Amino acid sequence: MKILVLNCGSSSVKYRLFASPGRAAGSPPETSAKGLIERIGEPGGEAADHAAALQQVMETVDLSGLGAVGHRVVHGGSLFSAATVIDDKVVTAIEGLVPLAPLHNPPALSGIAVARKLLPEVPQVAVFDTAFHQSIAPDGVTYAIDADLAARWQVRRYGFHGTSHAYVARRTAELLGLPLDDAKVITLHLGNGASACAVHGGRSVATSMGLSPLSGLVMGTRSGDIDPTVIFHLHRVAGLPIEEIERSLTRGGGLQGLAGANDMREIQRRRTDGEPAATLAFDVYCRRLREYVGSYLALLGGADAITFTAGVGENSAEVRAASLSGLSALGIEVDPARNEHGDRIISPDGARVKVCVVPTDEEAEIAEQARKAVET
Repeated sequence: MKILVLNCGSSSVKYRLFASPGRAAGSPPETSAKGLIERIGEPGGEAADHAAALQQVMETVDLSGLGAVGHRVVHGGSLFSAATVIDDKVVTAIEGLVPLAPLHNPPALSGIAVARKLLPEVPQVAVFDTAFHQSIAPDGVTYAIDADLAARWQVRRYGFHGTSHAYVARRTAELLGLPLDDAKVITLHLGNGASACAVHGGRSVATSMGLSPLSGLVMGTRSGDIDPTVIFHLHRVAGLPIEEIERSLTRGGGLQGLAGANDMREIQRRRTDGEPAATLAFDVYCRRLREYVGSYLALLGGADAITFTAGVGENSAEVRAASLSGLSALGIEVDPARNEHGDRIISPDGARVKVCVVPTDEEAEIAEQARKAVET
């Protein structure tokens, strides 16, 4: 069956039509159409609203034989541990989670509403970024704060990039010929947003992002882990309003805050030129990665593989080498030639822990999960 995947942002709709999302191990998904409609609702934009944008999709893409529409939904809270066929109760539940993802869930809800209206006979499926991490044990998602306060306001670790981590862990097992049920894989999704995940038997057991996508690794514009007292200090001593501190940590932090650029390629160019700020930003970025790899090795009791993915992970040989340097005593090494060449396996022959580079495909994962949801 055909599966249409929709990723609705506040002013954009990204779509991809899969002719057959199911595939044999190692074979690529079959895509029959894809596109991006941008600047929705803006002067000179490509569509007046999400309804008009999705109407364009319906008019330009052959949807005959469409079996399902898979919607990317960022936050499923504690309610959703798998892709879910959408009905009115599911929509109400997603609406109730808007306070946890005020920038991301509303556009997804808009896309769901329009798609349900335009395609009333086609099953609609919500695929949540957070769902993969619902398998993490309670001691891995619970913050050490007042329990009643946490329960009342849904404060816990949720984790994100779940579709990417699930896809990449499975593809790593396929690449190495490992049974997924036994494989221990540390996946590093390094894009403008970045997160680490420890996966055992195809299930998430730990991840770096928390209540929001702000915590964990250093990112393009997000700070990652910081002492919460930084916020109190900037508010009480520096006199900064909470809104400005939030903006600084989410849009002016990370590589942007350290070196004035959120693109790792620019950071690496400046580092090569000997710029101190870029060098420090690169070092902080890679050290944070190394710290998470070490902690996940301890949590898993060792690993079969460490896999890099997404824009930085797939393309920066420098980041891959630097972030795993000094770990040979743990059986982790990067072969310089294979790394520079961009091989899929970049560890030397015989290495105890394989180091891999696996391109992610979140849309293919959404399509596969949507197909399984409607066939269940």
